[in-house]
Amino acid sequence: QVQLVESGGGLVQAGGSLRLSCAASRSIFSFDAMGWYRQAPGKQRELVATMSHGGNTNYAGSVRGRFGISRDNAKNTVYLQMDMLKPEDTAVYYCNANKINVYWGRGTQVTVSS
Repeated sequence: QVQLVESGGGLVQAGGSLRLSCAASRSIFSFDAMGWYRQAPGKQRELVATMSHGGNTNYAGSVRGRFGISRDNAKNTVYLQMDMLKPEDTAVYYCNANKINVYWGRGTQVTVSS
């Protein structure tokens, strides 16, 4: 069973930065892709950023240019660097990995105050 554990969320003022981490229980290189999704209250879960096995990245239009996804294979960890945060970025952020099955972490809360 794969475990994904997110960390790094918190409360930050608009314009600030946070870096989220997702630690996997096995080599992240074994997955076809990993990524970050978020869910705000009353809204559906949405894609934020993904990175394929080969390193190709994809971003939601609302975060492109402000957020960056990266990985450290040696640490089995994927990161989401979030800069120029806005109140509308407030959500629970979930780590995702897929290899035939889809795996989710429990999420970490990000709150951006105006």
